[in-house]
Amino acid sequence: MNKISFGISIAFCVLYSCTSHTGHKTSEETLQADSLAQDTIAETVAEPVVKKITPEEIQITKELLYDKYTLEDTYPYKDTTRSFQWDKIKEQLALLENIQLQPSQWAILQNYKNRNGEAPLVKNFKRNAYGRVADTLGVERYQSVPLYLLTDTIAPERYGQDGELTRFIEDGENFVKAEPIFTEGEWMIPRKYVKVIGDTVVFNKAIFVDRHNQNITALERTEKGKWVVRSMNPSTTGLHRPPYAQETPLGMFVLQEKKVKMIFLKDGSKETGGYAPYASRFTDGAYIHVPVNEPRKTQIEYSWSLGTTPRSHMCVRNATSHAKFIFDWAPVNETIIFVLE
Repeated sequence: MNKISFGISIAFCVLYSCTSHTGHKTSEETLQADSLAQDTIAETVAEPVVKKITPEEIQITKELLYDKYTLEDTYPYKDTTRSFQWDKIKEQLALLENIQLQPSQWAILQNYKNRNGEAPLVKNFKRNAYGRVADTLGVERYQSVPLYLLTDTIAPERYGQDGELTRFIEDGENFVKAEPIFTEGEWMIPRKYVKVIGDTVVFNKAIFVDRHNQNITALERTEKGKWVVRSMNPSTTGLHRPPYAQETPLGMFVLQEKKVKMIFLKDGSKETGGYAPYASRFTDGAYIHVPVNEPRKTQIEYSWSLGTTPRSHMCVRNATSHAKFIFDWAPVNETIIFVLE
């Protein structure tokens, strides 16, 4: 080979990266690598980071739609003061927003008056002050829903409360996998106790019942992180008085039904004890209302006992006009009721 030919060969190899040397890629391999890299980038971009909101980022302003018997943020009660627990309310509002960041199939646990069948006995149970069976956390068997471990559907581990907001995860022949938000954790639940309300429901209205301060407030979401107070009123919650009266249960519930006139019975009797106008039910037999006891027939607008001490059977008592406001303002299956301490 002459010098000219040898020089051309070297130049050709340098220009086109001769493939005879170990460790160099072919043009086809390079194209495949570039394509793979682009696919990886595309997949990464397709998964947006969902930023959760913190309680500190929740903004609460006041624009009342119901302005009767309105309480201040802090107000006198006997020889002390009571207040609206805005910090706790913000925590729950942040939770409510965060669980809705990703599309979910929402459902409600339901067994009002054991209509879907008495829940089976849990593995470990006790008798409570009412003589009824309850799980080790105090949730009664009556009107409750059995929750089974994912690995054991023979006997339930504990009970879920009627009305609990629940994330529907997976359907099955006899059981569904679901996550009650207040109870927490994923559980297997017999299908008959789970009412699916759909994946298009948005919870923009929330009602907070405070057992400690005996007050109630309604809030509405206007945009991300921003909530407006619609009412701030005194209320009266349930009293622990076996065998008929019990506390309004703590939890996160969905407004399940509304009755213009809810008839109730006398304790231990099948006789009518009176009625409640504009009653909104959220768990078990707990309604937002004020009672009209027999023999009275006309409605009671306001009771001196509102905002004092627990004294109802489980319901949340408030002024009749406020009960009507809630009745008209809060849609069924789309309103969350928080009961906090």
